[in-house]
Parts: sequence; structure tokens; C-alpha cells
Amino acid sequence: MEEGKVKRMRRSLREELKKVGAIAGPMVVVTVLQYLLQVVSLIMVGHLNKLSLSTAAIATSFTNVAGFSVLSGMAGGLETLCGQAFGAQQYEKFGIYTYTAIISLTLVSVPISVVWIFLDKILTLLGQDPTISHEARKYAIWLIPALFGSAILKPLTRFFQTQSLIFSMILSSALVLCFHVVACWTLVFKLKFGAVGAAIAFSLCVWCNVMLLLYFVKYSSVCEKTRVPFSKNAFLGLREFLRFAVPSAVMICLKWWACELLVLLAGLFPNPELETSVLSICLTISTLHFTIPYGFGAAASTRVSNELGAGNPEAARVAVSVTMFLAVTEGLIVSAALFGCRHILGYAYSNDRNVVHYVAVMTPILCLSIFTDSLQGVLSGVARGSGWQHLGAYVNIGAFYLIGVPVGVLLGFVAHFRAKGLWIGIVSGSIVQTIFLSLIAALTNWKKQAMMARERIFEANGSKEVTSA
Repeated sequence: MEEGKVKRMRRSLREELKKVGAIAGPMVVVTVLQYLLQVVSLIMVGHLNKLSLSTAAIATSFTNVAGFSVLSGMAGGLETLCGQAFGAQQYEKFGIYTYTAIISLTLVSVPISVVWIFLDKILTLLGQDPTISHEARKYAIWLIPALFGSAILKPLTRFFQTQSLIFSMILSSALVLCFHVVACWTLVFKLKFGAVGAAIAFSLCVWCNVMLLLYFVKYSSVCEKTRVPFSKNAFLGLREFLRFAVPSAVMICLKWWACELLVLLAGLFPNPELETSVLSICLTISTLHFTIPYGFGAAASTRVSNELGAGNPEAARVAVSVTMFLAVTEGLIVSAALFGCRHILGYAYSNDRNVVHYVAVMTPILCLSIFTDSLQGVLSGVARGSGWQHLGAYVNIGAFYLIGVPVGVLLGFVAHFRAKGLWIGIVSGSIVQTIFLSLIAALTNWKKQAMMARERIFEANGSKEVTSA
């Protein structure tokens, strides 16, 4: 009897591993392809001159922090609503939620674009060079079309993700990346648009991605059930969507903002060029690596939300266990690889021996950061899939702004650890974040979460189909 139970459990874990892998792997590819759009832009602009590279880098950093990250975070609300609606087979609500998200993100894009228009004044107040600030403003203005395109693209991405339709996103992202390389090169070098040419190309590519995905939604048979006509119910659901979208955005943005804040603080050290360079390298490596746990997190979010919506709490719990196992494995492998390459890692970014040595000193701390990122990427996905983003937001506030940033400042400036101290602060916040998110996930009553999901989905229909799971 006991042996049969063990066999069923093993079979269940193997089946879940296949389901998670079928989503996680392709989502990693999609995330990397989309991330490379900005990398290509910076590479192209970097071949113009130092001023162009500085303006593009600053404008890209600012627009990510005060724009694209907010939209991406808010779209995470769909991972709860659409994922659970799809699991409950409430396809009409699934489509309406997507329309609601597009409306909400478009409205939010208006004040964000106004902030971007005054970017030069903001950067000047922060002590940036007036010339760089003026050029960064021009770059940001040409990114405004990409902002409004992202207000559609981010919900569309969740539309496909929560249905486990990842191949269409891989195809569209790959085609758009190829187009971006050609368009960026043409606008920057051939048509002599300079740095703003890269911004124009990026905006064009975002809208191309939107058009490709909309074409797939309209004509693909796999979207037949969730392809619903627009209705006024999309406006009626704004409050419900924002209830999940706002804490989701806060949860996503808080760590990002903390990292950017500490990079700015590195400029106050005695040798700011070295300190900011090394910290930026660590942040770049960390950001590039995060595309992997983000894919795992997307898989966890999809599987958990689908199973909760379907009223299967035990399957949701198994999904969490499997994705956490994958996260631990991936984190250990990447951390070990980085640690083994610590003495040559810096050469990928600089030929300066001081920078290379400093990166080698920072790598053990970076490895710890990589491992915690792997865990929290999945745990954040679980939070989005379950609908407890508000708890994640509270955890991130405490982890990074009550612990991470203060510890970093104390070690960096008072203990004179400089950039190393600042990054230890980030790692401290990440460890606290991971511990508390793990506790919340471990103590979650999955049966209750499944009941809440069913009640939420069927509530508006007045349906009595809610099960007690």
C-alpha cells in the first residue's frame, strides 16, 4: 500500500516536471530574446562615441526603472486573474481580464510619458551633466511609443503565458530581434539618426511584436476559446485588476529600485569610476542571469494559477515543489560556474587589471546573490499565481529598505567596504526576502487558496459551480 503511494507520488512529480519544463525553458528563451533588444541598442550606440553611449545608457536605465518595470510589474496581476480563469475554464473572463489590463497599463503610461518628457530636468537635479541630460531626454522621448506599445505587449505576453502558448512568443521575439538588428543599424549609421535611431528602432520593434502576437490571437485556432470580443465589462473590472496589479508592480520594482539606488551611491566613493564600474558589472551579470529564474517563476505562476483555478490544491503544491527543486539546482550550477571563473570574469567587461581583480573579489558575494535570485524568482512567481502579491510587496519593503539599503550604506561608507559593502547590503536584503517568501509559501493553505480562486472567478457570474476542492 505504502509502495503504491510512493510510486504515484514519483509519477506525479515526473509529470509535473515535464509540464513545468515545457513552460520554463521556452519562457527563458523569450525573456532573453526580449532582453537582447536593449543590449543591441547599446552596442550599436556604443560604436558612435562616449557621449552617445552615456546618454543611451542613462536613458535606458531611467526608462526601465520609471516606466517599463512598472508596466511589467502591473501585468503580473494577470498571472493571478488570467491563470486562475483559464484553469477554471472561464474563457470569456480570461479575455475580459486581458482587455482590462491593456486599458489600465495604457492609462498609467500617460503620466509616465510626462515624466520622461522632463527627464533632462530630473537628471540635472540629480547632478548629471546638462549635455548628457539633454541628449538622454531626446532618447527617452523616442521611447514613448515603445511605452504605449508595451502597455499592450505586456498583457499579451501574459495572455499567451497563462495558456502555456509559448512557441508563438519565441517566434515573434526572434523575428523582432532580427528586424531590430537591421533597423537599428540602418537608422543609427546609414540614415545618421545617431543615438535616437536606436530608440526609434526599439519602439518600432515593440509595435511589430504587438502586431505579430495580435495576428496570432486573431487567426490561430488555439486561441479560439479565449478570443472574445471587447465589452464594457473590461472597464468594470479595473478595480479588481488593480487590486492585484499594484502590489505586483511594487513587489517587482522595489528590489530593482534598491539596486539602482546603490549604484548611484557608488558614485560618492573616492574612486567613483572603479566602484560604479564594478557594481554595474555585478548588476549586469545578475540581471542577465535573472532571465533564467524569471522563466522558472513564469512556469510556477502558470502552473499554480491554473491548478488553483481548476480547484486542484494538491497539484498546485506539487508544482511549487518541482519548480523550487529546479531553482535550487540551477542556482547551484550557475554559482559554481561563476565562482570557478572569478579570476577571468572581469575580462569580459574590461581590460583594466584593477577592475578584473575587484570583480574577482566581488564574485563570491555575487554567487550568493545569484543563488538567492534563483529562489526568489520562483517564489515571486508562486506569489503572482496564488494572488498574495501584497504579502510579497510587504516582504520586499522590509527586506530591501529596512535591511538591504541600510546595511549596504553602513558597510559601504561607515565600514569603508565601498562597492563590496553595498553589494553585501543587496545580498542581505535578498536573503531576508527569500526566507520570508519561503515561509509564506510553506505555510500556505493550498485548499483555501483554491477555494478563494474559484470564488473569485465565478463570483461575477453568480455561478454556483464553486467547489470546495
